[in-house]
Amino acid sequence: MDVRPLRYCGMFDSHPASLPYVTRFHAKKVLKFQDALLTSYHRNEVKFAELTLDTFRMLQCLEWEPSESFYQKRPVESNGNGTSIDHSGASGLIDIKLTADMTDPSLTPNPRKAILYRPSVAHLIAVMATISEELPPDSVMLLYLSASGKASPSSNIAQMESSGGSRKSSKNKVTFQFSQEQNSNMSESSINHKGESSGYYDSCLWFGSRGHRGSNNLYPGDIIPFTRRPLFLIIDSDNSHAFKVLHGAERGEPAALLLSPLRPAFKNPSNADLSQNGSQFTFFLTAPLPAFCQMVGLSSPDTDSDVYNDAENILSTAFAKWEVILCTSTSVDIVWAQVLNDPFIRRLILRFIFCQSVLLLFCPSEDSDQYLPACLPHLPSSVSPNSEVVRSSVVRLAKHFRVADYFHFDDM
Repeated sequence: MDVRPLRYCGMFDSHPASLPYVTRFHAKKVLKFQDALLTSYHRNEVKFAELTLDTFRMLQCLEWEPSESFYQKRPVESNGNGTSIDHSGASGLIDIKLTADMTDPSLTPNPRKAILYRPSVAHLIAVMATISEELPPDSVMLLYLSASGKASPSSNIAQMESSGGSRKSSKNKVTFQFSQEQNSNMSESSINHKGESSGYYDSCLWFGSRGHRGSNNLYPGDIIPFTRRPLFLIIDSDNSHAFKVLHGAERGEPAALLLSPLRPAFKNPSNADLSQNGSQFTFFLTAPLPAFCQMVGLSSPDTDSDVYNDAENILSTAFAKWEVILCTSTSVDIVWAQVLNDPFIRRLILRFIFCQSVLLLFCPSEDSDQYLPACLPHLPSSVSPNSEVVRSSVVRLAKHFRVADYFHFDDM
């Protein structure tokens, strides 16, 4: 079977059927994607040096795959007795055109990426501030956060306060007083009757040992100051939905949010080991077909190469259709419209649409909320998980792999 790279490859990721629509599409405001901050930490997760599996996948996903012109066969060498030796035949050896910066001149530069492993929150915020400060006026910053989280139910908070206040509740009050001073124009709808910001500092992501709460906890409120500039936020966590409170709380520019499900969904429970296999949501965003196969329990040895390659074509055809819909829709929110011209972000959006529909149709309806990703603002209803053009593609793919019985197509 053809092994498709995680990096953006024009041969596989640029769809001829939709290219004219993408080329003609022009929003009132267009943002360039040039900077990204990627960070991931899960306890005992597999990693290469300081690069976790999730970060590696996302890093590759935001890179160009060099075009064929970047590679060339090694020249035929003479052995001095009138015969020649071609090293590129059986061995398959190639030479890479080594330029000073290892770039393919036929492609635009790769986005700049800052990668952090297990950062303190102070360090993470400092890097975010640096990137935001240096961000050109017509650019957007992509922020990818993958970490475990902690939700703080309001009932527990109320109980702690009624008992005289613990160190944590006192800390929350101090944090809120500081937040009030910095954000005096916060809307009244986001303040509850106790004077605390609703959800901004209740739940968090963990980026280190749980014993050092202050230095390792990232709260939704910590990100709000950076919404003065365009922000494309991807959060992969079992507490990702706590960051929905950012929508409508931005300080200048509305942010685009892609939020993971709270729980992964697999036919084979053994595949749910995040420490060994990485996050399912990140896998869908970076390698959608392998993620689909992993979800339904198909492995490479079990899949015929022709069947797999045909499945890739089914998915490519679906993505091309969805691209046309997005680029011709009159109801696309400006938050999405202003980044659709960028191939990396557009591909992430298409893969999110696929992920959302697959999980909706795979998971029982009574438990679907915790197994579904979310995006804010909402994408057009024409590419919703239940839309015919999206649903039919998932049905076709499931039938192609003969796993349609694993899905709840009749319940929709």
